[in-house]
Amino acid sequence: MPPSEGVPVPRATFSARRVGAMVLRYWYLLRGSWPRILELAYWPTMQMILWGYINQFMASSSGGGSGWVAQGAGVLVSAVLLWDVLFRGQLGVSISFLEEMWSRNLGHLFVSPLRPGEWVTALMTMSLLRTLIGVLPAAGLALPFFGYSVFALGLPLVAFFANLIVMGWSLGLLIVALILRYGMGAEGLAWIVVFMLAPVSAVYYPVSVLPAWLQPVALALPSTHVFEGLRALVFDGALRWDHLAWATGLNLLFMAAGIAVFLYAFHQARVRGALLQTGE
Repeated sequence: MPPSEGVPVPRATFSARRVGAMVLRYWYLLRGSWPRILELAYWPTMQMILWGYINQFMASSSGGGSGWVAQGAGVLVSAVLLWDVLFRGQLGVSISFLEEMWSRNLGHLFVSPLRPGEWVTALMTMSLLRTLIGVLPAAGLALPFFGYSVFALGLPLVAFFANLIVMGWSLGLLIVALILRYGMGAEGLAWIVVFMLAPVSAVYYPVSVLPAWLQPVALALPSTHVFEGLRALVFDGALRWDHLAWATGLNLLFMAAGIAVFLYAFHQARVRGALLQTGE
């Protein structure tokens, strides 16, 4: 029957209601499993405690207390927590997507009026919620364990957080695109890609420690500028606007590339019929 004879044709406009419906779907999946919620908070907390004690040891006289770490209280704790924002941001997008693949539900979603842009918005929203659930308890526990609050960084913390989670989203979209292209054989990328960037993101040391030939690669990542800015704030009490501007500009490029690659891979998967076939 032609559309003009009564079959409703969904409008192509962006719908906040459909985004909200997808966020609720993922929220109910998360809320219905307390081990998943516990796992979200477990690893950031363990990392914070481990690196917090390493930070204390390196700042103490027995650990060479006159060294670099001793000059900035809590620098490693802050780095660990912010690194987890990037990791959780990427994983939050990838895991919500993989849950659809594991349940072979992707085809069902896209016979509904849901648009790719709305789905991506829902994935990012769930990534933000997962990241907050994981990182906030660890940040709160840093105070009784080490007498240090990452919130003392003030408003720059919001800028660091925003840049890292946006970078995590762009990496997550790239991984989703690769899984759509190569199938579940690429699933492992969801857990390893972000760690491949850790050595060149200069999370726990200045970028000047890296070999000269590797430093331009490091400075091409938004995360490197965030962690350089964090150390400048902790050690010198100064907000480096140049690093913040670089991180924001690079993130715009990363996000544009992530969305473009995702939309291309999604279109190709739809043409091949892979949305109905891919899954465990």
